[in-house]
Amino acid sequence: MPRSDFLQEAIERGFVHQCTDAEALNAALSAGPVPAYIGFDCTADSLHVGSLVQIMLLRLLQKHGHKPFVLLGAGTTRIGDPSGRDESRQMLTDDAIAANMRGIRRAFEPFLRFGDGASDAAVVNNADWLNALGYIPLLREVGTHFTINRMLTFDSVRLRLDREQPLTFLEFNYMILQSYDFRELLRRHGVLLQMGGSDQWGNIVSGVELCRRTDGKQVFGLTSPLITTASGAKMGKTAEGAVWLTADRVTPYDYWQFWRNAEDADVGRFLRLFTELPLDEVKRLESLGGADINEAKRTLAYEATRLAHGENAALGAEQTAKQIFAGAADAAVGAGALNSEGVVVALPDFEAGKPAFQLFVAAGLAESNGEARRLIRGGGAKVNDQTITDEMRLISSADAVGGFVKLSAGRKQHRLVRAA
Repeated sequence: MPRSDFLQEAIERGFVHQCTDAEALNAALSAGPVPAYIGFDCTADSLHVGSLVQIMLLRLLQKHGHKPFVLLGAGTTRIGDPSGRDESRQMLTDDAIAANMRGIRRAFEPFLRFGDGASDAAVVNNADWLNALGYIPLLREVGTHFTINRMLTFDSVRLRLDREQPLTFLEFNYMILQSYDFRELLRRHGVLLQMGGSDQWGNIVSGVELCRRTDGKQVFGLTSPLITTASGAKMGKTAEGAVWLTADRVTPYDYWQFWRNAEDADVGRFLRLFTELPLDEVKRLESLGGADINEAKRTLAYEATRLAHGENAALGAEQTAKQIFAGAADAAVGAGALNSEGVVVALPDFEAGKPAFQLFVAAGLAESNGEARRLIRGGGAKVNDQTITDEMRLISSADAVGGFVKLSAGRKQHRLVRAA
C-alpha cells in the first residue's frame, strides 16, 4: 500500500532510521490519527540543537494530522539514562528537576501547537505514575518480562560494559521504567508509537514488547539517525558550548550564526531536517557550488532561526550579520588599514581556499604556521565569529558574508579577508 503522508515525508527528509514493523505502522498511520510520543529527560533547563531532530519529528507528525505527546521525564531523570554515555549522569535534586522541566517546556512552544484538539500537542510527566510505584509490585508485574540476557545485548548496556565503565543497578532499571512509560501512555492516552534517537532503540523495543506481553496490543517504535556534522562533531555542540534553543541561553543572532556556519557538506541534509522548505527547493539549494553555496547557508540560517525564534528575530539576526560585515569592511577601507574591527586582506588565491592555519598566517594573525596551529587548537581562533578547532579546515571565499570572511585571534585582533 502507499506510504502514509507522514511516513513518506519523514523518510524523504531523512528522519527514519529503524522501525519495528514499518508495514503495520504505515497501515495504522493511513487509517487515521495516531497518538505518538518522544521522551525528554529534565537534565538541563533548556534543550539544545541535539534534540532538534526529535522536536522536528513531532512537528512533522502534527503537520500530518497525528497527535504528538511530549513526555517530560521528571521521574526517569531521577534514575539517569545510560544510553550513549561512558559514565553515570549527575544526580539531581527534585527541586532542580522541577526547575529544569519548567525551562524545557518553553523550548517546545515555537515548534508545536498545544491544546485539546485531536492533533494538538500535549505534555505529560512520567513522575505522575513512576513516583507512585512500589518496588516489589513493579518487579512482580513488570520485571518478569525482562531478562538480563536480553538487556545485556542492547547498546546502552553493552557499550558501557565493553569500555569497562561502571553501570549502576539504578541505571540498569532505566529500560524497565521507559518501557513502563510506553505502556502507561498506551493505557491512558491510546499512544501507539514511540519515537526517539537510534541510541534509544533497545529501550523502545522493550516497551513495544511489554505492551504486547501484558496488554496484547501492537504498538510501534521508530528511531531517527543520530546526527553528526560532516567533520564528525556532535550535533549542537561547539567549542563554546551547547547551542541552546531558548533565547535566554543563546541569542537569536548566535543561533543564526551557528546555522550560517554549517559545513558545505551538511547544508542539504540540514535543510531537509531543520527547515520546512519544499524538497524541490532543498535540491536546488544543495546543488549550488562555489560561493553560491552561501545562498543555501543563509537560507538555512534564516529558516531554522525563524522556526525557533520567530520571523522578526530571524530577520533581525540576518540584518545584524550584514551590518557587522558591511560596517567592518567600510570602516577598514576608510581607515586605509587598521580600525576597531580589523584589516582588510586581499588574497589572490583565496577562491581555491586555504587550510585555516595557513590563512591565519597569510592574514597576519599569526607569525608562523606553528603559532597558528596552537592558536586554533587552543580555541582562540574564530571564523565569522565562530570558534574553530580544526586547523586543516579549508576556508575560502565560499565562506564569505557580504564579500568578506572575518577572522579573529582572541578578542581584539581581526581581519576581513576577501579574494583579490
